Amino acid sequence: MAKTKTQYVCSNCGYVSPKWNGSCPQCGKWNTFEEQTISKKSSSSHKAKVEGLDTSTSPQKLDDVETSEKTRFKSNISELDRVLGGGFLPGSYVLIGGEPGVGKSTLTLQIAKSNPELSILYCAGEESAGQIKQRASRLGVDSDKLLVYNETQVDTIIAEAQKMQPDLLIVDSIQTVYRTELSSMPGSIQQVKECAALFQQLSKKKNITTLVIGHVTKEGDIAGPRVLEHMVDTVLQFEGDKQYTYRLLRSLKNRFGAAQEVGVFEMKSDGLSEVSNPSELFISDKTSGVSGNAVVCTMEGTRPLLIEVQALVTPSAYGSPQRTANGFDRNRLALLLAVLEKRVGRNFSNHDVYLNIAGGFRLNDPAGDLGVCCALVSSLMDDAVSSKMAFIGEVGLGGEIRSVPHLEQREREARKLGYEQIVLPGSKQKKGIRYLHEAIKKALG
Repeated sequence: MAKTKTQYVCSNCGYVSPKWNGSCPQCGKWNTFEEQTISKKSSSSHKAKVEGLDTSTSPQKLDDVETSEKTRFKSNISELDRVLGGGFLPGSYVLIGGEPGVGKSTLTLQIAKSNPELSILYCAGEESAGQIKQRASRLGVDSDKLLVYNETQVDTIIAEAQKMQPDLLIVDSIQTVYRTELSSMPGSIQQVKECAALFQQLSKKKNITTLVIGHVTKEGDIAGPRVLEHMVDTVLQFEGDKQYTYRLLRSLKNRFGAAQEVGVFEMKSDGLSEVSNPSELFISDKTSGVSGNAVVCTMEGTRPLLIEVQALVTPSAYGSPQRTANGFDRNRLALLLAVLEKRVGRNFSNHDVYLNIAGGFRLNDPAGDLGVCCALVSSLMDDAVSSKMAFIGEVGLGGEIRSVPHLEQREREARKLGYEQIVLPGSKQKKGIRYLHEAIKKALG
């Protein structure tokens, strides 16, 4: 009989400890250790392989290695193909995560609609075949090459995938798949790591493109150990505010394309619709002549987006002024207010300041600093910024306007959307604005 022993595994990061701890030494989370009973495997069982999945290989010369960069196949969903770097690469391993209901399953199912020529094996662990059929009918999916497989046993899924040899294997989701050799429950750290490793071997050894859907934690991170994200070639994060219909598909990691690339979708009754001009989502045409509004140009991956910044500055009725930011870092707001007081001479110490990024977008790009400062001063003076003016530039602690990457691309996008006056950072060799007080004077006169 095999010997058994007990160990404790952190459900947040996968750290293994021989005894229970109140907090995890690796990630610092409290009450995350779960008891697991493991058996000591014999040498023969340790070398056991999944039936039919031969992982043996031999060294090759670099010149003899064949590449498949030119053999990408497209999903025909242009926003998804953009984020992937031009489409799916044969044998790639893709992980897509997001909050419940954001549209992960909908997006993956729509691949069969946009490209009905692809042979797809859809392994569903969270829904029945009937539920998937209902969703497919609502989305208008009609493909003879889409096969639905209600199975959660990883060995069975891999055997079927090798038999069918699909263009794309979709696993929904990795937390529902398990291996019978392990005693832990599906979704545990041990099961997720083991199943993810087997799917990685399948995609690399058998050249089957695999797309795995993953759950997220309360903090919005992809659930499971960090090693899960290291195993895959591409990590896609599906983001969206429940109060809005648009969705952002962001590549957090991509071995075959640009990281931090973004695709934009809009959730409708018949599924996800691509947004050809994302800037229209974040700019309102009803705020012309209203003080406190300014338009900035930010970069999401290689795509420039125009975002509307809204500021409201009012006299404070309390001893301690309020500082509230929605979609913008609160510490960054405090820094910009300090620069405006010290370098420009605008007093905000006895005013409440409220800052909002329109459309539920989160502005992390330092290039939005200049627009935020102008919006704040505009609301303080109750003087509107021109609706044909856009701002690009980072604000330094000395009140200087610093240059930002992709300046020409940002300016080109702003002019394409009809913004005639672009406030840009400048230098002695190049015309533009060098200091914050000059930009405010140009914006507000």
